[in-house]
This record gives sequence, structure tokens and C-alpha cells, in this order.
Amino acid sequence: MPEWMHVSSPVLESGWHDEVNLVFARGMGPGALAEGLRGLRREPLVWGEGKGWVWVVHDMVNAEIEDFDPVPYGEMSAGAELVVFVTEPCSAKGHAPHFEYYRDGRLITWFSFEDLTQRPGDNPDYLSSELLAAKLIGPDAGCAEGDEGGHDCFDHHYEDHNRIVRAVAGFFDLPSPPLSPAVTEAADR
Repeated sequence: MPEWMHVSSPVLESGWHDEVNLVFARGMGPGALAEGLRGLRREPLVWGEGKGWVWVVHDMVNAEIEDFDPVPYGEMSAGAELVVFVTEPCSAKGHAPHFEYYRDGRLITWFSFEDLTQRPGDNPDYLSSELLAAKLIGPDAGCAEGDEGGHDCFDHHYEDHNRIVRAVAGFFDLPSPPLSPAVTEAADR
């Protein structure tokens, strides 16, 4: 699975805003997803389809109308599933990347990449098996080298984020959006 959740997002090289959300939808077509986002005052920047999913990248905020609130995806997910990655920390809010999963208008689970132990929603343990298998939660989670002198756990901070994305993407069998050549090359290493 290519690493498409790191700082090099699929729209950066096109000159667009770097604070973006990536939304995957199953159970609605690309037009319905785009219209749903427009109804929430977010314009799709790039989009595509694959593996039974439609995906869209959109700006996290709508600065033109001073809308800096989180996007209420539940409003547009009736009859469908939505997998959402908020890929970049928002400079206006200073939060970490996070994941959201909606099904039929309801938030099933949500978690910040910084704290996987707090997972609100109707079924907070929906992905627990996958997170446990990836050693992101549970007794084997955490940095094995954390107690060693001179080790900085932040050195593998982004690799931890990539492991989260791989676990989520693998569980949902998400397609990979097209990437810039630099991102694709880095993922193939």
C-alpha cells in the first residue's frame, strides 16, 4: 500500500492548499459525493474511483466564508459508508491527523493519530482487531526503544502514522489515489 497520508499529499504539487481531507465513499456515486461536500461548503479538488469506492480530496476549511469548523460528514452519509482521513494538522486549530468512519448517517468510530485509545462513536472497537494486529494498541503497542537513552520516539512518528493508514486502508480495501512521482517513488523504497 503506497504511503499517501504523509506530508506530500496528492494536491500539494498542484499548488492547492495543503490542509486537506481525503474522503472515501461506498454506496454513493461521485456526483452524489461531490454534491454532498458542496452542501457542506467544501469543493472537491481531485477525485476518482476504485475497488468499489469513490474518493475525493477537499480543503479542510473554507476560508473564503470563514468556515473553520469540522466537516459534519454524518449529514451526507445516509445510505452509504464514509471513510475520512484528515491528513494534515490544521494550522488554525493545531490538531493531529485523524480518522473517521460513518455508516448510514452515524459515526461508527473516530480516532486521532496521536491517541488511538480514545475512539468515540457507536462502535469504538470497530477497528480494534486491526489496530491490535498492527501493534498500534494493546500490550505490544508503543516504542520498544523508548526507555533507551538517546532514543527519540519522534524519529518514527510518521512511520507510526503510515502504519495506522495501512491498517485502516487494508481493513476497508481502499484504493490509492494517484500520487505525485516523488511520493510514489518514496513509497516503493
